[in-house]
Amino acid sequence: MGNSNEAIRDARKLGIPKMLILGLQHMFAMFGATILVPILVNSYFKQACGEDLTRGLTVSVTLFCAGFGTLLFHVCAKMKVPAFLGSSFAFLGGFSTVANLSNGIYKGMNVNDKAAYACGGVVIAGLFYLVLALIIRLVGVKRVMRFLPPVVTGPVIICIGLSLAGSAINNASTNWFLALIALAVIIIFNIWGKGMFKIIPILMGVVIAYAAALIMNACGMTNPDGSAILNFASISASGWVGLPPFQICKFDVTAILVMAPIAIATMMEHVGDMSAISATVGENYLADPGLHRTLMGDGLATSLAGLIGGPANTTYGENTGVLELSKVYDPKVIRIAAVFAVIISFIPKVSAVISTMPASIIGGVSFMLYGMISAIGVRNVVENEVDLTKSRNLIIAGVIFVCGLGFSSGITFTVAGASITLTALAIAAIAGILLNIILPGNDYEFGVNEKGDENRGIHQ
Repeated sequence: MGNSNEAIRDARKLGIPKMLILGLQHMFAMFGATILVPILVNSYFKQACGEDLTRGLTVSVTLFCAGFGTLLFHVCAKMKVPAFLGSSFAFLGGFSTVANLSNGIYKGMNVNDKAAYACGGVVIAGLFYLVLALIIRLVGVKRVMRFLPPVVTGPVIICIGLSLAGSAINNASTNWFLALIALAVIIIFNIWGKGMFKIIPILMGVVIAYAAALIMNACGMTNPDGSAILNFASISASGWVGLPPFQICKFDVTAILVMAPIAIATMMEHVGDMSAISATVGENYLADPGLHRTLMGDGLATSLAGLIGGPANTTYGENTGVLELSKVYDPKVIRIAAVFAVIISFIPKVSAVISTMPASIIGGVSFMLYGMISAIGVRNVVENEVDLTKSRNLIIAGVIFVCGLGFSSGITFTVAGASITLTALAIAAIAGILLNIILPGNDYEFGVNEKGDENRGIHQ
């Protein structure tokens, strides 16, 4: 399990106990980032609406969606691909936008209904994967990717991270000391961490900062505004066994137009992850079982998650790190991790403990996370060798930046009596794709620069 550099492709020869331990390791590698998404989304709705989500996008629903979605993905991918699906950070901007909607049907709407409409947008975003999978199956991956080059996807990813920067500051400002502890720990483990600890910097940042919060709370310290650092009331009120609080999604054109275009970025993330996993394991998963099959699995898992009140799923960059660390490439180990995630989702006590995390720690983690999302967009452009001396590429990138950061309130218009809002990110994505189609000189070809293509996504 740890001393040999020889890859293990059939984990059964290790024995059941070691397989279970490896599965647990995979789950914890994904745990920190996966549970962070509902916590962040809840903070958006609390800031905008003044109340917490009680259904949908809870930690328990998110863990169920990650575990079950991973198993569904494996079925679609013929049980061949060692990939784990966790919560996508790319959709955070969309949830933040929906939380702040206050026109039309959203005026005075309660927080759970707003979340349900946002999840409806996630369902449609997942269906986009199926459309792309069908097109790739019919015409081939290279022709499709020509319409989604790095000069479009890179700036869109940059806008996703920058649009969330204000939220990180707001949360961190509730207690800068705790926020800086979380940020420092993540940086230390990212740069100087060894072995498994280098793979889970977010989880370590959360755990160590929370331990500091426990000590400060026990010493009678408070936040600068006088509020308690920790509140344990929800833990004692929670049971040990219970169903996750599923919530059936709702559909509205405005919420769909907020969430669905984000799939452009996450589909590129998927392509990058499949390329990276293929390179790590030494198998061409883009060919067998095929990119169309893995996209279908990711899309179905995302749509199912949105349907029952969970965040969008995505393949995880940490997964590749654990594969490289352990040298165990058997997909059965990933399925064990998925089963563990499902089991934990039925233990409300775990969710209650996680929900007590102070907003300042969330802010400290977000400092690194949102900045890294934008930095990944920059890396996408650099590693794919996008030539920004060309006027064509400068125009596309420039228009995307201005649209993505300038249309803070989006564009609202009425169609057949219904009020529809196009958000800044949707406008930026549409403008970038259209300009890429219209302007002459598109010289991008998928598969020519393998290093660049392996790093096209928002890896957590």
